Amino acid sequence: MSAVEDNPPEHRFELPIEGSHEMAAAYYRLEGDSIVLTHTIVPEHFSGQGLGSKLAYGTFEAIRATGRKAVLLCPFMAAYYARHPEYADIIAPESPHD
Repeated sequence: MSAVEDNPPEHRFELPIEGSHEMAAAYYRLEGDSIVLTHTIVPEHFSGQGLGSKLAYGTFEAIRATGRKAVLLCPFMAAYYARHPEYADIIAPESPHD
């Protein structure tokens, strides 16, 4: 199983897709001590295989390891958090809420 890796020069967390040369990515920007998650991309032909959830899990775990907070501008990441409230400790209070 591939692991999510931070790629700071590209401002994204990456999940290589096994058996291909493609990847899923969660884009971000840094604002002070926060990581603002802005957009998530999973190649369309890999949709429905759980890659987005693996990417979100790895992204949240990576953010937790840094001690930073996440701001959830990306609707996918916000939806993942809504299903996984155990990440409340890393969500910045200024994150939009539905």
